[in-house]
Amino acid sequence: MKSTLLVLSRLIPLAATSRTEQGAAVGRLGWRSHRRGRLLAFCFGVVTFAAINFELTTAVSAAPVEAATIADHFSSVKSMSGDFVQSGPRAEKTSGRFFLQRPGKLRFDYGGRSGIGLIADGKSVVIYNKKLKTSRLYSLSKIPLKLLLEDQVEFSGSRLKSIKDDGAQIIIKLGDKSVFGNSNITMVFAKTSLDLRRWSLTDERGQSTTVTIFNVKQGVRAPPGTFTIDYAANRELNTTTK
Repeated sequence: MKSTLLVLSRLIPLAATSRTEQGAAVGRLGWRSHRRGRLLAFCFGVVTFAAINFELTTAVSAAPVEAATIADHFSSVKSMSGDFVQSGPRAEKTSGRFFLQRPGKLRFDYGGRSGIGLIADGKSVVIYNKKLKTSRLYSLSKIPLKLLLEDQVEFSGSRLKSIKDDGAQIIIKLGDKSVFGNSNITMVFAKTSLDLRRWSLTDERGQSTTVTIFNVKQGVRAPPGTFTIDYAANRELNTTTK
C-alpha cells in the first residue's frame, strides 16, 4: 500500500506543475491541485487500508469449525467399523479391519499372515502376535488412544494442543503431559461431514504411527466377544518357564 501511495503522490504533483509557464495564477491553481492530489492520495490510502482491514477482519470472523462442535459430532458416533491402513514410523504399511465402540473399545484385525491384533476392552489394550506367540498388555488410561475412545470426547482445555483448518479438513492435536508424557494423538476430520478420517499416535521418542480409515459404517453392532481380552492367555504368554 505504501508503494501505491508513493506512486500517486509522485504522479499527481507532476501533472499539476507541468504548465507553470502559464503564470502565477496558474501556479497557484497548480499548487491547489497539488494539495488536492495529496489529499486524494491520502483518502485513497485510507479507503484502501479500510478495505484491506475489512477483508482481514472478515477472514478472522469466518472462524473455522469449533473444536467443541467436532467433539460433539464425533461423540455421537457410538460405534463404527471399516477398513484401515496403518503407516509405521519406518514407512511400513499394514492393513485390515477395525471395530470401534464407545466407551474405550477398539479392535484391529491385521490382514495377511502377520497374525497381529489389537484389542482395547475399555480398561486395557493388548497387542498380540500369534505368529511369534507374544502378547503385550497396557493400561488404556496411560496412552493417548484413550482420548479417541472416550464416551464424550473433549477437545478443549489444556489437552487441546492445536487446531488447524486447511480448507478440506480439520486437524486436532491432543495431549496431556501429566498423564501421557510427550506422547500425543492427532485426529483429522473431514470439514464438510466432520467425520473422522485418520489419526496419528506419536510416542515419547517422537515416532508416529498413522491409521487411515475408509469404507466406514456407523452405528454397527460388533459380534459378541469382539472386544474381549483373554487375560489368562496374556499371563501365560508372558510367564517365563525354564
